[in-house]
Amino acid sequence: MNNRRNFIKNLSAASLTAAIPFASASALKSINLDDSVKVGLIGVNSMGWADLKSFLKNDETACIALCDVDAELLKKRADELEAKTGLRPKTYKDHREFLKAAGLQAVIIGTPDHWHHIMMTDACAAGMDVYVEKPIANSIHEADLMVKAARKYKRVVQVGQWQRSDPHWDSAFAYLKTGDLGKIRQVKAWADVNYGRGFDVVADSAPPAGVDYDRWLGPAPKIPFNKNRFHGTFRYFWDYAGGLMTDWGVHMLDMVLAGMNATAPKSVVAIGGKLAFPNNAAETPDTLTTVYDFGDFSFIWEQFMAMGISPYLEDMGKPGVAFIGENGILAVNRDTWKVIPLEENGKYMTEAIPPQKSRSSGLDAHTKNFLECIKSRKDPNCTIEMGRNAALVAHLGNIAYRTGKKLDWNDSKSTISNETDANKYLKPNYRAPWKLWKS
Repeated sequence: MNNRRNFIKNLSAASLTAAIPFASASALKSINLDDSVKVGLIGVNSMGWADLKSFLKNDETACIALCDVDAELLKKRADELEAKTGLRPKTYKDHREFLKAAGLQAVIIGTPDHWHHIMMTDACAAGMDVYVEKPIANSIHEADLMVKAARKYKRVVQVGQWQRSDPHWDSAFAYLKTGDLGKIRQVKAWADVNYGRGFDVVADSAPPAGVDYDRWLGPAPKIPFNKNRFHGTFRYFWDYAGGLMTDWGVHMLDMVLAGMNATAPKSVVAIGGKLAFPNNAAETPDTLTTVYDFGDFSFIWEQFMAMGISPYLEDMGKPGVAFIGENGILAVNRDTWKVIPLEENGKYMTEAIPPQKSRSSGLDAHTKNFLECIKSRKDPNCTIEMGRNAALVAHLGNIAYRTGKKLDWNDSKSTISNETDANKYLKPNYRAPWKLWKS
């Protein structure tokens, strides 16, 4: 009881943390390049660009290099950076040449998932610190190798699972640690997103002007260009990603692991499919229920395309997590967390906590933490091992779906122990000349 009272007393300090002040874009123009941490970005669209902009909010940072296979987009981003910072970054198409840029210290990787392994291990071998988007890899074997590479080369690697740096999630987990919910017997997480309609099949076509499509494919199988497999929607094709499970899923699965202090499941089974849109262009399922056995608790993952619901919370279409205990439920997403008490004999078994709203930027806190760790050489808030574990859980769920089997996982050997044929999904077959990293 005292745990709960102390927690509620200090709740405002934990959950209403103000956003950390950062330098404005205009302040960056006067920065001394010699004293700056020099970063480069590979993959200048979407989340990679958001990561870079967040990183550059910090004092003593500068972007000196950009790399992308889309020449027009690359020029556009270089123009934008020059206008905002007064410094024009050098531009590259080949990440191997990019890694030779004079003065480069750190790399942000915002490419499609199937490139993460090659670029991250190459960057570590070149002596760079790395911020790599989630999931860290498009297979479990790649993720395992990335852990080894980061530790071999003694690099700071921050994975883009930025809830690990968000005071909002910290405050929710502070409540969870009070123990007022009693034993957590089950955890649920979901991505019931409100998008996904109208992803129609289209004919193959020529790549857009200025795009090196063969390089975009990289280690993936060589097939004709199709716009559905390109910017953004690459996520719904197995060659490059794993659908909602490895997109939103990795973020929420990571929070399950963080809240429960867990690393890997004992087994997993999944059912679902293309049930809402059986004839659209996607390969990955639009509907999926995955059940994991972690030994002392069970975990259920649910995903629905074009649904837009949010169990336990009023925020429609916001992915989230619910920790279900003996005395109540802690429900949390990026915007809100609250406690729903269970009732017995007309009495609540714990005290309700009304919705607590996020008042800070988790992404900005995460990139700031990366910068601090570049300087201190300490492990960041989301280590490469944490990235591996979240990717592991997500990929195992997808493998269970693709095989239709209940899979037993041996984490010490990183292998599926019962359905051995399913192990073929653990390791990708790279297209020449690309190769997996070797220690």
